[in-house]
Amino acid sequence: QVQLVESGGGSVQAGDSLTLSCAASGRNFNSYVMAWFRQAPGKEREFVSTISRLGRNTYYADSVKGRFTVSRDNAKNTVYLQMNSLKPEDTAVYYCARGGTYSESPHESDYYYWGQGTQVTVSS
Repeated sequence: QVQLVESGGGSVQAGDSLTLSCAASGRNFNSYVMAWFRQAPGKEREFVSTISRLGRNTYYADSVKGRFTVSRDNAKNTVYLQMNSLKPEDTAVYYCARGGTYSESPHESDYYYWGQGTQVTVSS
């Protein structure tokens, strides 16, 4: 059974930085695309970023491009989301997700395992 456990969320001021981590159980972590999504209060869950199996390709939502950086350490079965210049509109529960073995995707339906989420709150 695959488990994804996010950590690193918290309450910060606008302009601050946070790094989220997602530790994955299971085998062959480096065989799977990983992604981050987020859900703000009263809104649908939305794509944030995705990273290819070996970390060579990354993609971002326009709203976070240039501020967030996704990375992974396959030796540690962990994916990270470095978030800089945080804004109040970044306030959300952040989820990591494990996808398939090939193409990176911004679509929730392409991800099969999800973590429980970690809260990020950014105050102005």
